[in-house]
Amino acid sequence: MPGQNYELEVFYGSAHPELGLEICKCLNIEPGQVETSRFADNEIFVQIKENIRGKDVFIVQPTCFPTNSNLMELLILIDTALRASAKRITAVLPYYGYARQDRKDRPRVPITARLVADLITVAGANRVLTMDLHAGQIQGFFKIPVDHLYATPVFLDHIKQMDYCRNLMVVSPDAGGVERAKFLAKLLGVELAVADKRRSGPNVAESIRIIGNVKGRNVLIIDDIIDTAGTLMKAVNALMEAGADRVIACGTHGVFSPPALERIQNNEHLVEVIVTNTIAPRKDLRCCSKVKVLTIAPLLAEAIKRIHFETSISSLFV
Repeated sequence: MPGQNYELEVFYGSAHPELGLEICKCLNIEPGQVETSRFADNEIFVQIKENIRGKDVFIVQPTCFPTNSNLMELLILIDTALRASAKRITAVLPYYGYARQDRKDRPRVPITARLVADLITVAGANRVLTMDLHAGQIQGFFKIPVDHLYATPVFLDHIKQMDYCRNLMVVSPDAGGVERAKFLAKLLGVELAVADKRRSGPNVAESIRIIGNVKGRNVLIIDDIIDTAGTLMKAVNALMEAGADRVIACGTHGVFSPPALERIQNNEHLVEVIVTNTIAPRKDLRCCSKVKVLTIAPLLAEAIKRIHFETSISSLFV
């Protein structure tokens, strides 16, 4: 079979070693041996501790908080693999940092998502595997192939097992997320509503109006990122004012910048918040009983296996 003439190696950086190890277990392989450390001035040092010449290398490193440090470590890991004569290098970014800076929406601002794409490409990556990009057009920022997975199948299995699945309605928190919400609603066979959000600045939602009848319904809000949870709280309150019975939230990337977890725990109308482990769980996550973390390791492992053997992964894009 194509791809079997060279060996698969999976390395992971310090951003989320638990996820990297879980992916390796799903693939039934040992993780690649790499040493990562810091000099006294916090410069990053990387050394791969085994021969990877001619191998198919996958580097798992979400560029989550601390974003700049994790991004730089990813670039150095890619450069290290390139200089060690890896046959192919795939950057596996379960969470793509800077994805929210994807366009010039004001004068004299950067398109940092494009800059990050250029950095990853110039560092030596041959391919990128990522999940639930904030904006799908980011794939076009790369001059190398991008495989873009979605967490929807992972959420779907969990939601179908819960009692709130009855009398359910899916809500998009803004117009930009309608396609994501529409797709989940179709798979669940339920109706769709939209929260019309007006922002006054980053992480600030000025007002929210619900488009659709949510009265007496269990409502599932689906989004890609839950950061400070400010917008989520306003959406929950708007839904309850519109007559919703219960509110559940889904977010692929649980960033949970303070005071997100406090807000979630203290909101009496919010039943559960479901996220995946694209980002390493915060140490204080255990203090928030409402958050449920689902693993995306089997999905990423399957994608890595199919990329390595050069078989189709289109069935994983749903």
